[in-house]
Amino acid sequence: MRVATAHAYDTTIAQLTQRQAELVAQQERISSGKRVARASDDPVAATMSEAVQNRLARVQSDQRALDSSRTSIQQAESALGESGELIQKVRDLILSGGNPTYGPIERESIAQQISGLRDQLFSLTNRQDGTGRSLFGGLGGSATPFVQTFGGGSAEVSFEGRRGQQAAGDNQLPQAMDGDAIWMRIPAGNGTFALDLPASNTGSMRSDTGQVTNLSALTGHDYRIDFSGTAGAMQYSVTDVTTGTPVAGQTGVAYSAGAQIAFDGMSFKVVGEPAAGDRLDLTSSSAPTDLFKVMQDAMDALRLGTGEGTQRTHDLGRALAEIDAGHDRVLLARAQAGEWLNRADSIEGLLGDREVDHATEQSRLEDLDMVKGISQFQSQQIGMEAALKSYAQVQRLSLFQYVS
Repeated sequence: MRVATAHAYDTTIAQLTQRQAELVAQQERISSGKRVARASDDPVAATMSEAVQNRLARVQSDQRALDSSRTSIQQAESALGESGELIQKVRDLILSGGNPTYGPIERESIAQQISGLRDQLFSLTNRQDGTGRSLFGGLGGSATPFVQTFGGGSAEVSFEGRRGQQAAGDNQLPQAMDGDAIWMRIPAGNGTFALDLPASNTGSMRSDTGQVTNLSALTGHDYRIDFSGTAGAMQYSVTDVTTGTPVAGQTGVAYSAGAQIAFDGMSFKVVGEPAAGDRLDLTSSSAPTDLFKVMQDAMDALRLGTGEGTQRTHDLGRALAEIDAGHDRVLLARAQAGEWLNRADSIEGLLGDREVDHATEQSRLEDLDMVKGISQFQSQQIGMEAALKSYAQVQRLSLFQYVS
């Protein structure tokens, strides 16, 4: 078959053009460092690389969310530390307020100091992070979860957020803590029952906060302890208010100052001298109190008149016990925040390892082996130069050069 000269030239030019295009493409791979720059370079590798890139993007998104959550928890942990310091100052003031040598002016000064600390604590509970999210709003529901209302001579604080908090996951942390559980769920009295002195009492009798001696014997009922008799021959009787019946073995019992009164799995100590007709009310502590009310009760106790020293001492003792219980809850919440921060470090390490693995896999699929790439480029370059030289020699061949 005869091959026309023009066809041979066209074929050679096409091959040279193809070789040049391959050389340019290889040079582009070397300059970018990528073996797969577009899907047409390697469809299978491009598809697998896209999947790896999506997984890598999710890991990086989890890392950003983790950083945001950790910042919020760090700020919450710092706020809880401040809260603990404020509560400790209030506790010290309550202790000093029980000094019997203090007069109304000193006690009012202490009450004013507690009021200032209470305002600081209220401001702290509504603290927000850098994005404007409440640190102690629980599951959300309000930008300012703690609301203070005034009336009746005192200020009451209520929680307007949503109780509860998100659970920490494998790759994330909660971004807010449950402020209701921290400051608004303080056990009243000793946590099981509370002892109160009616304002009508005229004697000097008061009690401690009491304790549980037999958990299985608790009834959850309310009781009234009535005192009768004369000085030196005082007696007391215990009545179950819930059932309206006397407690067995607790009727007409001789009273001894400082002795323990025990019944139905409960025990408490009564000191001082009661007057005939005085009583002590024992109520089941099913409903919790809150730290703000405890501080308000302490201020109210400090502002009682000079002739109400027994009532003041009793109320301050109860406030002290409830302040301690509140401080324990704040410390527990701070420990939980610390545990979350430790978990954040572990999660960060896990996500970092995943990021490295995905980046390595993506590099294996996309990146060019530079040694191999340069070697192929040099081989293609030498082949191209040889093809150009041979084409130049063949192009000069003509029959007319041999016809004389």
